Amino acid sequence: MDFVEENLELKEIQKLEGHTDRVWGLAWNPATGSAGIPSMLASCSGDKTVRIWQQNTSRKSDSWECKAVLEETHTRTVRSCAWSPSGKLLATASFDATAAIWEHVGNDFECVASLEGHENEIKSVSWNSSGSLLATCGRDKSLWIWEVQPGNEFECVSVLQGHTQDVKMVQWHPFLDILVSVSYDNSIKIWAEDGDSDDWHCIQTLGESSSGHSSTVWAVSFNSAGDRMVTCSDDLTLKIWESGTNLTETNGDGYGLWKHVSTLSGYHDRTIFSVHWSREGVIASGAADDAIRLFSESKVDLVDGPSYRMLLKKEKAHDMDVNSVQWNSNESGILASASDDGTIKIWKLVKGSR
Repeated sequence: MDFVEENLELKEIQKLEGHTDRVWGLAWNPATGSAGIPSMLASCSGDKTVRIWQQNTSRKSDSWECKAVLEETHTRTVRSCAWSPSGKLLATASFDATAAIWEHVGNDFECVASLEGHENEIKSVSWNSSGSLLATCGRDKSLWIWEVQPGNEFECVSVLQGHTQDVKMVQWHPFLDILVSVSYDNSIKIWAEDGDSDDWHCIQTLGESSSGHSSTVWAVSFNSAGDRMVTCSDDLTLKIWESGTNLTETNGDGYGLWKHVSTLSGYHDRTIFSVHWSREGVIASGAADDAIRLFSESKVDLVDGPSYRMLLKKEKAHDMDVNSVQWNSNESGILASASDDGTIKIWKLVKGSR
């Protein structure tokens, strides 16, 4: 389907219930959803648990079932979850100041590592594209980079300081070992390893000019090509950033500089908590106004940069705040959302009836 066409609607496939508190985060298992393997989704919650949901394709209507509940490991809210690229490991980040690593074997999940070091709440966790590095961030204003060792051991190789407030999210580039962090200090920071010293350092800060966000930045997502990213904020805007493509736009370390190219405003009227860019180029946003919005790039060429337009708006997508929206990278047009109402919803982007 051409997702830039008009007359689209977001059809609710199923509501997943079971969490007893707000649902904070979602993660699709990248090893599922293709080659005949049913899609698998992880959700994490204020109820201190992680739930694993799997599509049941044996029925005519592809229903979803809870296959496992990961519990009795975290002692406080589980704020973030992320699958390794192989889909065999699930990392979870908690307000109890630890990150846990779960190994998926068959139908079982076993906690094989607990990562400690953050002073307090961990807000986000992310794997790099090869699965060799894991990043965590938290309320203590720091980012930690962990190297995966044989035998499910994890070694902290760098603690990054630079943000002046709570770091809300970390996200690795789709195929480069470049890490992005967003924060309560309104800024976006780009981190990379120095090839000479093997030390990690901040190579660019976005948000220090009028083009940056004016309030807390909650989330970031890359497009599939890795040359653009989108951020969302408490300032009620989405911002599109583009990477420099020639040597005149590098920072001296050989990395392309990121620059602001577009702002999407006037679509949500409360804090935008989550944003995710699909492989097909559709941006989904979820906010405290209980709504989901979808955007795509306009085909109109503008002199001052790319233009984006809203494809559709889903009012009252949930009964309360939408905390997370996540596209399934292996199933076109499938979106999951999570909410303060304790539920997860599976949506399908379809052509609407005229």
